[in-house]
Amino acid sequence: MRYEGSKTKNISFPLGGIGTGSIGLLGNGALRDFEIFNRPAKSTDFGHTHFALRAEWDGKVAVRALMGDTNESLMGRHTDRGWSGIGFGPTCCTMSGFPHFSRVCFDGEFPIARLTLTEGGIPAVARLTAFNPFIPGDEDSSSLPAAFFEWEIENVGDADMELDLALTLENPAASSKNSAFSCEGGTGIFFTDSARTAKEIGYADLAIMTDGDAVAQEYWYRGVWRDGVTTYWRELEAGALRPRSYGEPGQHDCGSLAVHLSVPKGEKRRARFIIAWSCPVQYNYWNPLRDEEGRDVTWLNYYATLFPDSRATATYALEHFGDLYDKTASFADSISKSTLPEEVRDAASANLSVLKSPTVLRLEDGSFWAWEGVQEKEGSCEGSCQHVWNYAYAMPFLFPRLERSLREGTMEHALYPDGSTDFRVAIPHGREHKRFRPCLDGQMGEVIKCYREWRLSGDDEWLEKYAPSIFSMLDYAFSEDNPDKWDRDRDGVLEGRQHHTLDMELFGPSSWLQGMYLLALECGARIAERTGDAERAAEYRRIYEQGRKFTNDELFKSGYFIHRVDLGAHDVLREHGAPEYWNDEAGEIKYQIGEGCFIDQVLADFHAHLVGLPPVFDREKKLSALRSLYKNNFYTSMREVTNMWRNFAVNDESATIMCTYPEGARRPAIPVPYCEEAMTGFEYALAALLIAEGMREEGEQLVRAVRDRYDGEKRNPWCEIECGSNYARSMASFALLPIYSGFTYDMPNGRIGFDPLDGEGRFPF
Repeated sequence: MRYEGSKTKNISFPLGGIGTGSIGLLGNGALRDFEIFNRPAKSTDFGHTHFALRAEWDGKVAVRALMGDTNESLMGRHTDRGWSGIGFGPTCCTMSGFPHFSRVCFDGEFPIARLTLTEGGIPAVARLTAFNPFIPGDEDSSSLPAAFFEWEIENVGDADMELDLALTLENPAASSKNSAFSCEGGTGIFFTDSARTAKEIGYADLAIMTDGDAVAQEYWYRGVWRDGVTTYWRELEAGALRPRSYGEPGQHDCGSLAVHLSVPKGEKRRARFIIAWSCPVQYNYWNPLRDEEGRDVTWLNYYATLFPDSRATATYALEHFGDLYDKTASFADSISKSTLPEEVRDAASANLSVLKSPTVLRLEDGSFWAWEGVQEKEGSCEGSCQHVWNYAYAMPFLFPRLERSLREGTMEHALYPDGSTDFRVAIPHGREHKRFRPCLDGQMGEVIKCYREWRLSGDDEWLEKYAPSIFSMLDYAFSEDNPDKWDRDRDGVLEGRQHHTLDMELFGPSSWLQGMYLLALECGARIAERTGDAERAAEYRRIYEQGRKFTNDELFKSGYFIHRVDLGAHDVLREHGAPEYWNDEAGEIKYQIGEGCFIDQVLADFHAHLVGLPPVFDREKKLSALRSLYKNNFYTSMREVTNMWRNFAVNDESATIMCTYPEGARRPAIPVPYCEEAMTGFEYALAALLIAEGMREEGEQLVRAVRDRYDGEKRNPWCEIECGSNYARSMASFALLPIYSGFTYDMPNGRIGFDPLDGEGRFPF
């Protein structure tokens, strides 16, 4: 996708590895959002970190910051620092006051960003390719803590040109030490913290490297006020960026690498750069765990077990730059050159950025752990939340070992003897949990995903090992030890208190949670058959068939599936110890769907399509429900919607909202939470099911509506939001790829197949 002018305003393209944090490449080419220090850091600058270009031709000299006009408010933006922020204009660190290019074109299809800078008073075109390796099946190469840059400068003038291409980085340490280093084919600067060791919380080191003939200026001139940047720019203008060292540590010292290039007229030259980082010691800053001596319990980031420091990472990255780029580009091309509709390609690829954001971590053993999303300075909703990650379909197809580690994390560290699970896995693993009630759609989703992981891997040994845990999670639905009494009588109908992804509980059966339960029973039956437990398989099937009949016969009303609840049944709340759910004024239970047309009412069949199972819902009734959802929940303009919740779609934007109450349907006085919100993960799941069931035009319209809201001007195309930025549920968009291609898989039986919607096509695989 191409973004220019105002459409670059809110772009921040994450460059980083899986579980390493990332650096944001802004729409104007600047670098910001250095979220590499083991926590989020939205909207933060990083000193004077930037690229710059000096050009000399035909007796003329020009120096430009390699970026376009600032996209910030010219009044300034909020900061937590004195003498800056609103009322001070754009911060000095943005380089917006330095000569720069006037036109930037940003072409981005994750995981590669390409920028073209022109009209900078230099007869040259500057092109940047920026990425971090994204190689399906190779999670370690895709987890490098580094940002990769290749600049190409084309001389479009009538004279030969001499260039200096410079990268500057600021040392984040208050006791900074910078030192030049080199290896075969590369020159770099290593930025360390002289006041801490690499075994301490808060230690960080960074490295920059280039493959060109470089001058390494370890330190900018140390002075006060603007002495350092003034001296640096004057030296760069003179073409005399010289080595400079200091014997004593400083504070946040900048260092610069400058590559010299000779570019004859009409020709191009390239130079590669790496920014690498290492913040090896991780700890639980949001819910600290301390040892007997009061010290924080720590562990290493996975990348720190592979590379001793950022210098080693940078050296490796530069040495393997070409191969890593080629493999990444091959994957990117498989999407961009596919026959998928443009909005589908865009949605599927853009949300892969979540995996390269501070939303995700890799623990010391390489296993995967994640937030739901991130707030400005910390994570948002910890613990690889079951019910949110239910929707995220990218990782099982692209990095299946990491996805399996999520299942293992639940079964080994969050499963209790009674079969209940914590739907948030605490870290470090092994710590005591603060138990909440299990989440029905989350726990049933774990069963479904275990079945999926087995089908994708064909690993019977893995299935045998974890089958008892899978059965335990499923059996909890009708266990005497389940105080919420989900299905105590084993009739396939949910009657108890059911916690779910909308953060409250339903009382009584809904097609949404019924569907998740029934699909989990079908998965359990097939796992039982594979492991030789015919009696268990038969019991699961009996419950499934009985529950399926009830769901299709009793919950379909007025053209769609409902939630059957007696809103006036105060005694139900007494039975389940939930007095807070009672609305005294209205005389009814709060936070229920009731007769609403709910976006996830047939969600189970979205999953059934993707894991290769028969549908839960009768086809004609399902199609009627989907038509009702499109008619009632999709708005071409949000101006007539009264939304008491978070505003993810506003004004004339199109969106699909969570729940509506068509004419004749009883609306509870206080209905289900988030009722009028438009959350992209839910929208994508519905769109995918519409498309899978033959309603392609409608489904594609829903996808297009989402991506129109993330157009670069209104919102960041590579950061869909829900409960924070970089939200995991948005990866439901990747499900569109197997649905369009008709990809089917059954690795235990050695089968793979395709059945494209159009009978043919070109698809990523």
